[in-house]
Amino acid sequence: MTLFDRLGGEVAIHAAVDVFYKKVLEDNRINYFFAESDMNEQAQKQKHFLVMATGGPNAYTGKGLRKGHKHLVNTLKELGVQDAEIAEVAALANSVRDDVLNR
Repeated sequence: MTLFDRLGGEVAIHAAVDVFYKKVLEDNRINYFFAESDMNEQAQKQKHFLVMATGGPNAYTGKGLRKGHKHLVNTLKELGVQDAEIAEVAALANSVRDDVLNR
């Protein structure tokens, strides 16, 4: 079973992204990064990326990630994702760190 399936599939990943970006926009320490962004487009790209990266059917065509998203782990925990899957998501994100940071 893929990580995509264990996370709950597309519906669960989409819900996690929606909750995550809600938190981002409420966080005055970072929300200004998105002041000029089309947040619907941003969320849609993130959803496509996470579905594809976790083994789901969609093909991500967005730009590379630039910064880690601090609220992701807490969001996944709030949605009932188990620690093993959270660790796998973190490892997946970590595996592309050099690409994201242009190293």
